[in-house]
Amino acid sequence: MQTTSDQDARLFRRLRWLTAFFILGLVLSGATAIPLETELNWIVGWMGVYEHTPTPLDQWLLRVTDALHDMNIRYPFMAYGGDWLAFGHFMIALVFVWAWREPVRHRWLFDYGLVACALVIPFAMFFGAARGIPFWWRMVDCSFGIFGAMPLWLCRRWAAELAAR
Repeated sequence: MQTTSDQDARLFRRLRWLTAFFILGLVLSGATAIPLETELNWIVGWMGVYEHTPTPLDQWLLRVTDALHDMNIRYPFMAYGGDWLAFGHFMIALVFVWAWREPVRHRWLFDYGLVACALVIPFAMFFGAARGIPFWWRMVDCSFGIFGAMPLWLCRRWAAELAAR
């Protein structure tokens, strides 16, 4: 039979693992905001967009790829916005290191993250519509809030459970 301290240690390990997973997701998500044109060229080639009649997804990817290419040639300074987007992800990830180190003491960070994840949805819906982003792509953006909230909700629950002991 496990003792309470064994259960606490197991719960603490799960909490740290899931927090690390969330941090890694933020870092990777941010890192992908920097080489957008290269990534889109790779995706378009991998999907074989030029080898068949383009689907609505293919058409959207080609439009975005062409726009990024044109922007990077004519207005390379505009990519700086993507660099700052990446920086924002890295800084948010850095803040969650405190939750990784001391999840009970800094459990409020899980609440903060859940609020941020919830706000992704209205933000994506409003600004996506204002910028002409297709609805289905706004749903992809909203999924970041939904999938980000899942580990944070578990972490919040587990940190509260440890705090109560």
